[in-house]
Amino acid sequence: MLEDKIDGNEVDQWREISGTLQQKSMECSIKSKSSLRARYSYGIIFLITNLIAWFVRDYGERALPLLRYSKACGIGGSECSHTMGVLRVSLGCFIFFLVMFLTTCFTSKLCEVRNGWHSGLWILKFVMLITVMVIPFFIPSDYIQLYGEFTRVGAGVFLVLQLISVIEFITWWNNYWMPDGRKKQSCSLGLFMSTICYIASICGILVMYVASKTSCSLNIFFISWTAILLVVMMVVSLHSKVNRGLLSSGIMASYVVFLCWSAIRRLLMED
Repeated sequence: MLEDKIDGNEVDQWREISGTLQQKSMECSIKSKSSLRARYSYGIIFLITNLIAWFVRDYGERALPLLRYSKACGIGGSECSHTMGVLRVSLGCFIFFLVMFLTTCFTSKLCEVRNGWHSGLWILKFVMLITVMVIPFFIPSDYIQLYGEFTRVGAGVFLVLQLISVIEFITWWNNYWMPDGRKKQSCSLGLFMSTICYIASICGILVMYVASKTSCSLNIFFISWTAILLVVMMVVSLHSKVNRGLLSSGIMASYVVFLCWSAIRRLLMED
């Protein structure tokens, strides 16, 4: 009888331990999904701030008459539109993500309180975002111009991080869509997308050549090197020792053409 009671107690203990582990596993799974959704949310916030910067640059002076009443915006609100408007929106975005970085850095466990701040409390963060986006429009233009000098370095760092993210995304996309003999995948979708990317890249280069025929030789130099890079990436991808298909090089070619167009567009507008 005593042995039966001991065995029964052990079984109950194991059931309790098993139930506790399952509950913790479910809580970790929920927190992990919440943390993953937070990444997409921050990406959406970054996209929205970019759209706001575009709107302020092109339409802020006409669509936002309240800016004229701010001393920091100068006469007619000219200091809060165009390039200065973009810098003010950029400063607000920088402050928001800097605060998030400083309050969540070195967070290594999902159960930490700071992870809850990272993945939740979106209403509070939305209020904070609006506040830090409005504050730069009351800062004198001299400080905004000083911030603009620092953004030159930050833009270079951001471009490097962007390239790393794009390369990782291209690698994932190429592995997912290109054929695999073990999984017997079809390459039709990857071949279709690579064809679209190369056609878009070639069309983009032709358009830039036509738009820059009366421009300076520096633009022609960058466009020519972009075309050479496109050919080099295609040849390397088709080499027998690489043999990774045309999808990854096609996407990268489209991205390089986009960067080239972004670089020369302002010069073309000035000409």
